[in-house]
Amino acid sequence: MKPETAELFDRYVVPNYGRYPVSLERGEGSTVWDDQGREYLDLFPGWGCNLLGHCPPEVVEAVQDQVAKLIHVPNSWHIEAQGQWAKLLSDRSFGGKAFFCNSGAEANEAAIKLVRLHTPEKRYKIITFTGGFHGRTLGATTATAQPKYHEGLGPLVAGFSYAPFGDLEAVKGLIDDETAGIMIEPIQGEGGVRLPPEGFLQGLRDLCDEHGLLLVFDEVQAGCGRTGEWFAYQNYSVTPDVMTLAKSLCGGVAGGAMLTTAEIAPSLRPGMHAATFGGNPIAARAGIATILAIEKHGLLERAKTLGERIRGRLAPLVDELPIVVEVRGLGLMIGLELTVEGSPIVSRCMEQGLLINCTQGNVIRLLPAMTLTDEEADRGCDLLADALRAQAS
Repeated sequence: MKPETAELFDRYVVPNYGRYPVSLERGEGSTVWDDQGREYLDLFPGWGCNLLGHCPPEVVEAVQDQVAKLIHVPNSWHIEAQGQWAKLLSDRSFGGKAFFCNSGAEANEAAIKLVRLHTPEKRYKIITFTGGFHGRTLGATTATAQPKYHEGLGPLVAGFSYAPFGDLEAVKGLIDDETAGIMIEPIQGEGGVRLPPEGFLQGLRDLCDEHGLLLVFDEVQAGCGRTGEWFAYQNYSVTPDVMTLAKSLCGGVAGGAMLTTAEIAPSLRPGMHAATFGGNPIAARAGIATILAIEKHGLLERAKTLGERIRGRLAPLVDELPIVVEVRGLGLMIGLELTVEGSPIVSRCMEQGLLINCTQGNVIRLLPAMTLTDEEADRGCDLLADALRAQAS
């Protein structure tokens, strides 16, 4: 990294991120280059936001066209693209309506408000799950049942209670007359790429129906095609009342959305919630381009086969290396649970030109682009395997 870049960050940028000493300058597909001209294979592009890879042509073209016409107008006006975008999402999900915002945390804040607004006033409690992650705003942080994210922030937002992920009996025990909803990631991402036990999501649906609660699926990471279906819940045939989206929603451009049914949507009445830049012309055009590109190139099926290929290449490491506990995931959400800290392996991979991620301290997380080639997938698996072998030796 250039010394002047490091100096600028040291002097002027709030140090709330742990950053690697690398400055990235450009990207194409699953490859990025730093300011020294070094090339990296990126299997965690944009923290999962770049589902079509870096600078996908369809999104670039749509954004370039839009910024020359109209960059931003407030939501006190109509823009055709926002309506078209909402229809595309509705047609591919449960036929509801969309509220647009800028991020996953904002989408989850909207969902939390909607749950409280739609249910009787005395009901305000929301059940979430240990290991879940719902964002960095205070409401979303409170919903995130991980004590490390709560340290120093109290008092937190009232009304959240936490159940072990996968424990239906524990959820039953938390429901009372003040409970308004259940909020869950169908597949936990930051929590370690954890899939729900068989029947668990249906059990939550049944509990919500029995007690008049709203079921919220946080698909900020798992949604938009990453699992091989448009939305993760479609893998389990369990439909939520509310769903939140972000990350890959706009192919790398900032954008978030909350979807809910036509019956529930009016509860988020005018004046109760807003996002100044939400659903702006650029995000809308990028979101539309992303959906159409996924369908044009048959990338939902590609996510399935590519995910199977990567997990198949990595699975033998469980028997080969005692530090690898499990290879798991669905589609292009892939996790390798280790018995050791994963950060040295992430650093070793970066030294070899491979960008990956570690979450929860010991789970290597891969969120590769749908456009990753077979050759790139195999090369990434080989580099990761080499790093694991070196760590194990």
